[in-house]
Amino acid sequence: MNKKEDFKFHVKRERPEDIYQKASDYFNEKKVKEYSTSKSMMRIQLKITQRALEILKIRNTNAIILDAGCGPGYSSFFLKELGYRVVAIDLISEFFNYFNINIINPVQCDMTHIPFRPNFFDGIISISALQWLTNNLGKHEKDESVKFLMKRFYEILKPQSKLVFQFYPKNSQILEKLKKIIISNTNFDGGFIIDNPESPKKRKIYLELYKNS
Repeated sequence: MNKKEDFKFHVKRERPEDIYQKASDYFNEKKVKEYSTSKSMMRIQLKITQRALEILKIRNTNAIILDAGCGPGYSSFFLKELGYRVVAIDLISEFFNYFNINIINPVQCDMTHIPFRPNFFDGIISISALQWLTNNLGKHEKDESVKFLMKRFYEILKPQSKLVFQFYPKNSQILEKLKKIIISNTNFDGGFIIDNPESPKKRKIYLELYKNS
């Protein structure tokens, strides 16, 4: 795995994942509705999804892609429009009220306990969800959750395929801790891609992981 070694950052403002231990604690009915009906949020998510697809580089539009932490389905429906076969999962079932289940029928489950067979997906994307698992890396419970997540994602991904996380880590130390967990527990190759690294407002961080075999 690789990363620009001299790149350091620290987000000073508090985000929801700094205050709440779990996404399910933050996303009450009001928050789910705000998130799911926000046109600006939809535009941001679609732009990020397009970038994630550039990194994923799946040429076969009939491929099966997992949208992990799908929320109200912004990414899932975009992928479906492009012709991909999409499996959408999220822990918070209230988001599914905003799905057209005739197009995509989402599955409620925790990302760390996904019920899919090995070597099933041609690609995996996860947009704006990983920070809920990495907000307190260094603590045993969080480290174990991330370890299990990476091992399971490695199992369900087909050989010679990729997964792409986009997420909002609190600081560059989180990247180092995450890197160590992945290297120690999986055979993934890859690294971090940081768009607009010097602009806190525009900066986007992606984790590209490749399953060789």
